[in-house]
Amino acid sequence: MKKKVLFISSTGGHLSELMQLAPLFEKYDYHIITEKDKVNENLKEKYGDKLYFLPYGTRAKLFSYLFKYFYLCLKTVYLYFKIRPNVIVTTGTHTAGPMCILGKIFRSKIIYIETFANTSKKTATGKLIYPIADLFIVQWEEMLKVYPKAIYGGTIY
Repeated sequence: MKKKVLFISSTGGHLSELMQLAPLFEKYDYHIITEKDKVNENLKEKYGDKLYFLPYGTRAKLFSYLFKYFYLCLKTVYLYFKIRPNVIVTTGTHTAGPMCILGKIFRSKIIYIETFANTSKKTATGKLIYPIADLFIVQWEEMLKVYPKAIYGGTIY
């Protein structure tokens, strides 16, 4: 039986990085979760029932974001128990935080890949996930100074 692996990220650059791992998908009973927006709606055609969407929100619109984030957290709980992943792989950001925390509580392995865009300082999600990650990967050697227990994995692109 294949391990259940959940690949999760927000949309945009984080999703672009996550999709670089697509050659791994077929090795596992995989699922993908990202935020729904116009740019990635076409992924449903390719991944069908392996793809789930969370609401897209931006902190620029703080009031509506708070409600969307609350809904995101509720849907995260639902999707976690629907999928029951053995492993959660993420490239961030806020979309992945609640899933990783929930996964850690229920003993899923957490693999976090710090974003390629960050070369010198911790990201908000990186700060949150670093203490609970089973494997924390950075894409720049300089980031090993920032996250000393991380593994340098090279660039994902």
